[in-house]
Amino acid sequence: MISGWGVRSRVMLAAVLPMLILAAIMTTVFTGLRLSDLDEALAARGRAFARQLAAASEQAMFAGNIKALQQIASSATGEDDVLAVHIFDRDGQLLALSRQSTDLPTPPLPEPQLAPPLEARSTLLQDGMLLRLVETIRPMPIDIDDGISLAPAATPHIDLVRPQGIVVLDLSLERLQQRRAELLLAGIGSMLVVLFASLLLAARLSRGVTGPIRAVADVVLRIGHGRLHERAAARGGGSLQRLARGVNEMAERLEHAHDHMRRQIDEATAELRARTAEAEHANASKSHFLAAASHDLRQPMHALGLFISELSQQTLDARSRQIVDRITASASAMEQLLDSLLDISRLDAGVLVPVIRSFDPVPILERIRDEQRPAARARGIRLYLRLPATQQYVLSDPMLFERIVGNLVSNAVRHTRDGSILIACRGRGDALRVEVRDNGPGIPAEFQQAIFQEFVQLGNPERSRDKGLGLGLAIVRRLVDLLGHRLELRSAPGRGSVFALELPFGPLETETAAHEEVRALGSLSGVRVAVVEDDPLVRDAMLGLLASWGCELIVANDAEHLLEQLEDEAEPIEILISDLRLGGALDGIELALKLRRERQALPLHAVLISGDTTPEALARARAASLPLLHKPLRPAKLRALMHRMLGGH
Repeated sequence: MISGWGVRSRVMLAAVLPMLILAAIMTTVFTGLRLSDLDEALAARGRAFARQLAAASEQAMFAGNIKALQQIASSATGEDDVLAVHIFDRDGQLLALSRQSTDLPTPPLPEPQLAPPLEARSTLLQDGMLLRLVETIRPMPIDIDDGISLAPAATPHIDLVRPQGIVVLDLSLERLQQRRAELLLAGIGSMLVVLFASLLLAARLSRGVTGPIRAVADVVLRIGHGRLHERAAARGGGSLQRLARGVNEMAERLEHAHDHMRRQIDEATAELRARTAEAEHANASKSHFLAAASHDLRQPMHALGLFISELSQQTLDARSRQIVDRITASASAMEQLLDSLLDISRLDAGVLVPVIRSFDPVPILERIRDEQRPAARARGIRLYLRLPATQQYVLSDPMLFERIVGNLVSNAVRHTRDGSILIACRGRGDALRVEVRDNGPGIPAEFQQAIFQEFVQLGNPERSRDKGLGLGLAIVRRLVDLLGHRLELRSAPGRGSVFALELPFGPLETETAAHEEVRALGSLSGVRVAVVEDDPLVRDAMLGLLASWGCELIVANDAEHLLEQLEDEAEPIEILISDLRLGGALDGIELALKLRRERQALPLHAVLISGDTTPEALARARAASLPLLHKPLRPAKLRALMHRMLGGH
């Protein structure tokens, strides 16, 4: 307990405790000696008084004068502290008695023959309130020298050995007890005085010792709070002065070091700001370049895709069909790269909002198996699907779930040379665990986090196209974090890999919604479509594709020309297909909103097509509730969207 005390408390204890112990010892010894002296004094006084009574009673006892003995006893009870006097003869017969009124009961008297022959006996009776003394009455020898010679036969014989009687003297101890109480009170009072004086002295000593220490401690505390200019005053002497000087020296060094560090930080901050400004400028330039390059690259890719789609609908010979298929494959590879970059951009921009609902994952997993099986078979890999014994519903976004598992299976197909891949489902607690297992080369532990970064590929330094782009797992990680699911990876070199996704169970529901992907499309013949595109190549490709579908077209290169044409049209348009960026005063979003306001009584469906993948463009389209399709556009996707807008199933 003392180890937790402060300096002031310890100084107080060191000053008070010795003085208190010394005062207690001295008071105890002094009081004990005084009480012993009082006891001895009372006992000596009583013995002396008893001897006087015995001597005074000897003549009356010898003469048998009872009246004189009674007078002696009565006179004795008038003395202080004398309670009673008893005079007995040698046969034990009471000859005289004198007693003061008292509440104390009379104790039994002693036997006379038991009285000591030489000195009085003292007995402490009645719980310390009465002291009894017994004194023998002895005959005194009498020398008579009267000049008359007596014959020996005429001299009377006196027995000087046998006592003539005893005197019993009872003394009160009341005054002795009062004196004892006074002495004890005096001792306690002196102890209190010593304690009070010790406390005053200890407090003064404590202030003298702890005052400078506390002052130094306060200075150290202020220095710790950053006030490095504070200094401690040199109070006291010896160690206290050395302590104050040490604290001041420490504060001075800290102040110098702080000033030096602040100058270095200011210089580093200025340099960092300059470098940050350069980096931001470079990043802005890069972003501007990438946005412009992406837009400019998507424009011809979009036109190329439309031309290929239109060309594929023509009647071709075998050689021409083979060339068209190869062109389609090359364009598809470029389109996949651009789509992956678009997905990364959407996820980083935070414009992708998942739609969580309860669904059965089995149809999605079967579709993934069927889509990936040709690629796996081409590489000599067996692809299996193991489904749960009972139907289970999960809570997630079905489209994003399909993208996650599809990327995991596609990644396993690319990196497995031979063997098999298993897609397995099983319940685990309150979640469904979907695993993608392969017996590929495996992933070392130090790279198991790096593979979820963009463009990171293990074992592909030459960046071979058939091993992917390094974006699939990065998209998986972002989608899993967006949905709040748990993704686990277990892998070791030479032992394959296991990617496990856990989804919470959902309530059983009857799925009445149509599949996201439209399998059978109806005819678009006769649908009035307005196309606004400022790129001539893309515009011609779009017109050729829509014309092959049987659409009635209104074409303009900007919003103003379209509005002028619509004023002369008797029948309204049903679908607006517009580029986001237009050369006039209005862009595609503003044009669609303007037409909706002017034609409130007539429904208008609008589709935005753009090569701009910046987060700002995505956010604007979402705020306007307009679908945005990025270039290069798949014709089947555009046709499915148009059919859905027009009420198809």
